[in-house]
Amino acid sequence: MSRDASIGPLSWADGKYTFRLGWGELALLQEATDCGPLFLIERLGGKHWRIGDISAAIRLGLIGGGLEPANALKLVEAYVESRPPMENVMLAYAIVAAGVQGAPDEPLKKPRGRARGKSSTASPTESGDSA
Repeated sequence: MSRDASIGPLSWADGKYTFRLGWGELALLQEATDCGPLFLIERLGGKHWRIGDISAAIRLGLIGGGLEPANALKLVEAYVESRPPMENVMLAYAIVAAGVQGAPDEPLKKPRGRARGKSSTASPTESGDSA
């Protein structure tokens, strides 16, 4: 997963592909699945997904990852819609989750200018001599 919410390139179908759901793809996915992205994540991660959830997430993820829409449709028809749904449900889940959550935050860096192991207990609004 990267900063732009893409995942891949992943080995899938007949090659390696990058999947990404940007704002526009998420809006189209919401329209195609008749639910919001967080609800769709819950649905894909549980027992209540629909086959259209899977194909729409993967197709739009391929398009967002840079594939031409016609090629994305051909891949989905060949490697999603002609296969058992369980083969691709976790991929669809990962694509939607990456689109919504993006990349994990970078680790916090140690503050500069303080000696190691020493920290101030005074709050930033305290002044030394006031009551």
